Amino acid sequence: MTARVWRVCAAFASRGLLLLALLLAFVLPAAADVAVPELTGRVVDQTGTLSSGDIAALTQRLRDFETRKGSQVVVLIVPTTQPETIEQFSIRVAEAWKIGRKKIDDGAILVVAKNDRHVRIEVGYGLEGALTDVTSRRIIDEIITPKFRTGDFAGGISDGVERMLRVIDGEPLPVPTPTVNFGNLDDLGPLLPVMLFGSLIVGGFMRALLGRLLGSFATGGLIGVLAWLVLGSLGVAAVAGIISVVLAFIADLFPTSTGSSRGGSWSSGSSSGGWSSGSSSSDSGGFSGGGGSFGGGGASGSW
Repeated sequence: MTARVWRVCAAFASRGLLLLALLLAFVLPAAADVAVPELTGRVVDQTGTLSSGDIAALTQRLRDFETRKGSQVVVLIVPTTQPETIEQFSIRVAEAWKIGRKKIDDGAILVVAKNDRHVRIEVGYGLEGALTDVTSRRIIDEIITPKFRTGDFAGGISDGVERMLRVIDGEPLPVPTPTVNFGNLDDLGPLLPVMLFGSLIVGGFMRALLGRLLGSFATGGLIGVLAWLVLGSLGVAAVAGIISVVLAFIADLFPTSTGSSRGGSWSSGSSSGGWSSGSSSSDSGGFSGGGGSFGGGGASGSW
């Protein structure tokens, strides 16, 4: 009788273990990997560690470097990468963002997992000869983490990025080709009065001199050049020029006797705020990676 009871208990125990295993199989996947953040700019801070001024200054430095050198360098700060290691998470980010130029692979990502107290420099294939594993580790150990230990995250990131840029600057890379960036169209806001004035006043003179079609295009060209000189963006300048061409051409369709009412009509249009998005992002123009590839080069550290 005792043996029979023992066998029944053993059978229930084995079934219980099987049931527990099945439950764990469903529960454990709930601890999913951290999602790769959206690439909203050259600096993505999901922890609120950096101030808006820090982000703006760092973004401008990285933008200027990319314009001059061609390489893309970005910063990502997340609370944690758990349950993955920072190496696993960083390569997923690199594969998703594709920082660096396609087939040149000159991208680098500085990843900080603040709560985990881990940091990593992920290096694209094209920079592995300059930003080597040893060099990356020295930047982390000698520049970044000492400041992190004192709570100076902004200083550690800024100095670390500066050192990364200096190292990359010494690598012979293809000269960046001019690109048309239709990025920050919010910059058109301050130019709207100039565009309206140029299209109506200067446009009237140019149309009288060259005819409606040529005069309108000449007006758009002048406004476009002015926008390029002021903003330094070919994309924004092209948009400003096209809008000015259309405004100059349409303005010529109205009779001269309605000039005052025409001016009022266009003025109301300028205050509609069509180009204003209210975005406070330093890269509020759709920054994206250039198609670069990564193979796991770089280094990690902790503080």
